[in-house]
Amino acid sequence: MTERSYSLLEAVNLALHRAMHDDPNVVLLGEDIGVNGGVFRATLGLREAFGLKRVMDTPLAENMIAGLSIGMAAQGLRPVMEIQFLGFIYAAMEQLVSHASRLRNRTCGRLSCPLVVRAPMGAGIRAPEHHSESVEALFAHIPGLRVVVPSSPARAYGLLLGAIDDPDPVIFLEPTRLYRMNPQPLIDDGRRLPLDSCFTLREGSDLTLISWGGALVETLQAAERLAERGIAAEVIDLASIKPLDLQTLEASARKTGRVVIVQEAPVSGGIAADICAALYERVWFELQAPIMRVCAPDIPPPLYRLEPLYMPEVGEILAACERVLDFG
Repeated sequence: MTERSYSLLEAVNLALHRAMHDDPNVVLLGEDIGVNGGVFRATLGLREAFGLKRVMDTPLAENMIAGLSIGMAAQGLRPVMEIQFLGFIYAAMEQLVSHASRLRNRTCGRLSCPLVVRAPMGAGIRAPEHHSESVEALFAHIPGLRVVVPSSPARAYGLLLGAIDDPDPVIFLEPTRLYRMNPQPLIDDGRRLPLDSCFTLREGSDLTLISWGGALVETLQAAERLAERGIAAEVIDLASIKPLDLQTLEASARKTGRVVIVQEAPVSGGIAADICAALYERVWFELQAPIMRVCAPDIPPPLYRLEPLYMPEVGEILAACERVLDFG
């Protein structure tokens, strides 16, 4: 095995190659994923490598794609279905919420649903509103669904392999603006990553920055700016949206006493609020300042000229950090 650099998009493709090579029950379904290799080319070359019976182009019918995938999963296959953009997934919600998430419970464990739903998520690529959604909280609210968001090539590779192995449905959301950003060395060794753990990207003792997906770009930039001033920020990539790795989050909050959470999704009902509540329940007396959230406003993603005003930016994150650092 040789090491070379891969983008996040290429890491997804590499993981799919590995999973399909190792397990003949892994099949892919989605719009334009076969002949064209997907709208972002995440599945490029897979149809040629594994044939049209395992890499299936479907009609533009998300509800049908989900229903067919659930049936396949119930009968022993491991389908990986692609939704072209997260904003197109609403037509499939009936299948995912009413059937995929409940299959194990409904059959008292007789059946499971080893299904992976891949979808690009997030703004920042100058696309229309339905192509720029960040609605991970919708799926985190549904019992029976896991929700995973990778933010680097290595994590995309290992988490996708782990998701395909999982006996229950996993919503696997890929930040579109990270697809071709910052390639990193990666070995195709088949190593799985756990689906219920955070990743500490940077150690620190003065405050904790928690984020996931595309918003980690600005979060890490803010941490660098703070470091220039002698402030050590610990940066945590949430990665597992559901279940939350509360043990890691709690330990970091206890250590630093100050927490800022950055999410690209709208503020109301978001994952940031869930993390706030969980940390207040666990480390209330160890906190040195109120927890701050930096989120998008409660509006649909705007057209690209207004995206910089919609998405959390470095200045907003630094302002929130100043408030928690100056408190008391």
